[in-house]
Amino acid sequence: MHHPAVVAHHQSRAADVQLRIADAITKFAGSMPFVYIHAVSFALWMLFFEAAPWPTLTLVVSLEAIFLSTFVMIGQNRQAAFQQIKADHDFVEQELELKTNTELTRAIHAMTTELHSRLLEDGAERPRP
Repeated sequence: MHHPAVVAHHQSRAADVQLRIADAITKFAGSMPFVYIHAVSFALWMLFFEAAPWPTLTLVVSLEAIFLSTFVMIGQNRQAAFQQIKADHDFVEQELELKTNTELTRAIHAMTTELHSRLLEDGAERPRP
């Protein structure tokens, strides 16, 4: 069973195509296949496509870094928003549990007080041997 805030968050993310694309790119960019593809691509580029100091490769890598850092920031913003939603939900739930617990404690106290008073009444009515 998932936290209600988690379910709502996933549903809202799934409804937005742009966020789904950003999530997919971030997920791929944070994987080992991404590293392997880039290592091979860079090696091939440096060996076969362009001579040192590789100005085109530098431009491509710089542009890629700009976009990837943007996707990282999008992910951080998403995570911060999710954490806030979950914290708000948890606060409401904890307040409700505290209220219920307080009511139950008061009810137990009232029953205990009544039980003590009845036991004292019964003890006063009985003659002692």
